[in-house]
Amino acid sequence: MSDAVDHGITVTEIAAMDQPIDVSPETTAAFVGRALRGPVNTPVLVKSFGDYRRRFGDIWSRSSLGPAVRQFFDHGGLQLYVVRVANNARGSMICLPASGSALVLRAVEPGSTEFIRAAVDYDGIDDEEDLFNLTLQRVNPGTGLVEDQELFRRVSYLEENERFAGDALLTSSLARVENPYPSHRPEPTMDAGGRIGSTYVSHVQAGTDGTELSDYDLVGSRKHRSGLFALEQVENFDILYLPPPGKGIDTGPAAILAAELYCRERRAMLVVDPRTEWTSAEEAVRGVRDLGYASPNMLGYFPRLLKRRSDDIARPAGGAIAGLLCKQDRTYGPWQDLDQQGMGLHRHLLPAVEIDSEDARLLNRAGLNVIADGPARRCRVSGSVTMGRGSEGHRKFARLPVRRTCLRIISTVSTAARWAVFEPGDKNLARRVRAQVLTYFYCLNELGAFANDRFIVECDAGVSKCSENKEHGITILLVFQPAACDEPISLTLHLTATGCRVGSAAFSPSVEDYS
Repeated sequence: MSDAVDHGITVTEIAAMDQPIDVSPETTAAFVGRALRGPVNTPVLVKSFGDYRRRFGDIWSRSSLGPAVRQFFDHGGLQLYVVRVANNARGSMICLPASGSALVLRAVEPGSTEFIRAAVDYDGIDDEEDLFNLTLQRVNPGTGLVEDQELFRRVSYLEENERFAGDALLTSSLARVENPYPSHRPEPTMDAGGRIGSTYVSHVQAGTDGTELSDYDLVGSRKHRSGLFALEQVENFDILYLPPPGKGIDTGPAAILAAELYCRERRAMLVVDPRTEWTSAEEAVRGVRDLGYASPNMLGYFPRLLKRRSDDIARPAGGAIAGLLCKQDRTYGPWQDLDQQGMGLHRHLLPAVEIDSEDARLLNRAGLNVIADGPARRCRVSGSVTMGRGSEGHRKFARLPVRRTCLRIISTVSTAARWAVFEPGDKNLARRVRAQVLTYFYCLNELGAFANDRFIVECDAGVSKCSENKEHGITILLVFQPAACDEPISLTLHLTATGCRVGSAAFSPSVEDYS
């Protein structure tokens, strides 16, 4: 998939038939927040903090997205989708003179640091008096270097012309033509010495960064693929994090609960920051209960972090925890506890609140992981719990390794076996799918993902023959015992061309029947 995903078009790659399933795919995170520049409501894949700075600008005091991205890569993350959202931000405006009128261009990407310039020339145009050539450039505000350039040759200022500039620039990632349209052809740009085409026209109206984000900006709209729903354009992500939308502002509970529902749908974990006003374990436990956070797809922690030999401002650690989860999966596997050798936070970070053993047990029972001092002055995240507490249906998934193991298996199997949905359903197809998934399970068992090798994989490729289900698909039954769980878990995956539906197999066969 490309680094930036086009609006309205999502390309899904289907694994080749019967291919071995990757037992250790790279864990991918997604952050949604406010940035200085960059595309809005478009997920962009970045693989380093340098990538982020080039596309979205540097650390910005009015947003915690940049620091969270830096934390992510500093703590072992390798793949991150960044979704920039904005509230009433506006792109800069360029006016190209056109004999008393003007060709008005508006930058596609809003923001005060998005610098777009334009040039007009008539090279290669003879007697066609409505045509002109337009060059657009994006300039780095810090270095002055050209970062992007687009050339539109032989476009027309006439709206009725098939080469109308307004239509041509619909494919531009830099600017759009705005009303009113010019009444004449734009004049060629020239410098003070009268040399045509040797200079560019910069904006006459700077862009704006907009105002602080609200919960509604973060959540966005599924219909318009905005906010967190911009991730509809991404085939798969494993971890979602919403950095606080502004300095001293917590991510609102409405945005958190909407993100939890979306993570449940996408089979991802949501990292949730403790609120600013929580300054003790008792306040954190009471706050979680009052907010109603109780989902196995949510990973909470306490306390926030301070920087050694720095100010006393407690900072969120969600970006660092997301990076540690990616590092853990690559090093130990998601079926292990997060508190492992080499999984500490950076030495310049320390807990904002000291947590003793009694408070730690209290926080863990409430579904909160604890950040506490560890070996070599590197604090660690301990507890390995989810917020799936207080519900019998979530009891098995109160352990973070159990939940993440299940999510990894569901996501991996549903993606790898999707090819079977487009094959004729018969017993041979069922045997092929079962063999593919069973091989994957044997590999997972060798890596230590399961408590024992008494697991079950069955496949029914005859869903299309059921009178009540006209959509062709397959059903895969999985029974296994994660390494961190004291009993087997049964899941059914219903795969069709439209996606994967997961259910618990309450009446599935027992592993004893397959001994």
